[in-house]
Amino acid sequence: MFENLAIPRIWPLGAILFNFLFLLIAIPIEAYIFNRRLQFDKKTSTFYAISVNLFSGAIGWTIFFLLEPALPATFKSELISFVFFNNFKSPNTQSLLILAAVIIFFTTIILKFFLLQMFVFLLTTEGSKKEEEVEIPKRLRWRFANKVRFQSTNLVTTTLIANALSYSAITFILLIRNR
Repeated sequence: MFENLAIPRIWPLGAILFNFLFLLIAIPIEAYIFNRRLQFDKKTSTFYAISVNLFSGAIGWTIFFLLEPALPATFKSELISFVFFNNFKSPNTQSLLILAAVIIFFTTIILKFFLLQMFVFLLTTEGSKKEEEVEIPKRLRWRFANKVRFQSTNLVTTTLIANALSYSAITFILLIRNR
């Protein structure tokens, strides 16, 4: 599988620049939403937005490069035509592209939610280590469990809103570019 790995002679500059544009637009929008909805300070919300977007982008490209060899030759041809020349050979490819975009959108929301939850958990537990264990009353444990459940729901909603706004902004820019 990895025996034919080599540095390509032709670079898909359009795809690279699109990914850079995507990050350039998504990070500030998502950082703003994290700042407003989760009440993080600006530095922390920017850190979370950068981390979540870079990790989800890296995971997405890894999945793409693992799935690409398994595609049929017609899909590979359409993919190369779209990446390098920004057009399709077949008219039914656009409907397949819309389906793929919807799947990618929802997969990205789930991935970003789990990444954000992991980052928040790792950064809050690392900084709040206690030297001695204190017995917590049952009522306070119940309140803490409800607070964690509410925070998890808030993270899902915030991730959905942030991802939807960043994808909407990028879609709007792509529509302007194609006119």
